[in-house]
Amino acid sequence: MLPTRKGSIRLFRLAGIEVFLHWSWFIVAVIAIKLRSGHYASPLFNVFEYLSLFVIVLLHEFGHSLACRSVGGKADQIVLWPLGGVAYVAPPQRPGATLWSIAAGPLVNVGLFPVLWALGWAAGHFGWADLHPDGYRLVQMMALINTVILVFNILPIYPLDGGQILRSLLWFLLGRARSLMIASIIGFVGVALLFALAVFRHSLWTGIMAAFILMNCVQGFRHARLLTVLERLPRRAGFGCPACKASPPLGNFWACSKCRNALDAFVTPGVCPHCGERFPATVCPDCGSSRPVGEWVVAPPPMRA
Repeated sequence: MLPTRKGSIRLFRLAGIEVFLHWSWFIVAVIAIKLRSGHYASPLFNVFEYLSLFVIVLLHEFGHSLACRSVGGKADQIVLWPLGGVAYVAPPQRPGATLWSIAAGPLVNVGLFPVLWALGWAAGHFGWADLHPDGYRLVQMMALINTVILVFNILPIYPLDGGQILRSLLWFLLGRARSLMIASIIGFVGVALLFALAVFRHSLWTGIMAAFILMNCVQGFRHARLLTVLERLPRRAGFGCPACKASPPLGNFWACSKCRNALDAFVTPGVCPHCGERFPATVCPDCGSSRPVGEWVVAPPPMRA
């Protein structure tokens, strides 16, 4: 559903965050630059325009990553590709932490908005339109690119930032599963509108974007159904996930990495009862984090009289 570092080029590492560029970015960059070849007198400015898109998207994704880290989450990878960028963030499974991690991306664009438009106004005021027409158009386009990125991302369509912000707000009131379910359903409505827009405008790019959003809405809907099932399961007292604090469900919901038999990771902690294989960490079914079983103990089991 999302681009990964596989098939991507590692660009650099900043503040512990590795930035990768997917190979498909180069193909789309060449096409985009050729399509706008008549916009500037010098073709070099077409390259500058596309690179400005690259920089604005990258700043947006760093906003997500740094915000996630500020609330104790994990964020160490960004992948840029033709449909934008993906910051792989894993905030603590709390609505406030998730909300801040998602909202910080568009907030970067909000901060850039007055700066870029003021720069465009200054360029016009000092006569760049006549003296440096290519530079003037580039500054205007940078401001427009940032505005389009901001407006598109805050649309309440899951998994866009706006849809995830809506989901985080609903999480406070409805819980994790129902909030994701509602956000995904609203996302399906948004996808239908995007497909209609793609047909109306004969826009292949809008259609591709709608298809990508649809796939992620389906994934979100399935995850919401799984979370609903998990919420209804009986839970084991005395244990809690070190990351999200959820108690583990009772039952054989884990599998041995060696014999693949289903097991309850908390009956014989750290050891498969079928083959004796030891496993150093246990995955939380609720948030997906992996921690040693010993870190899950939050209270001694109650003593029977």
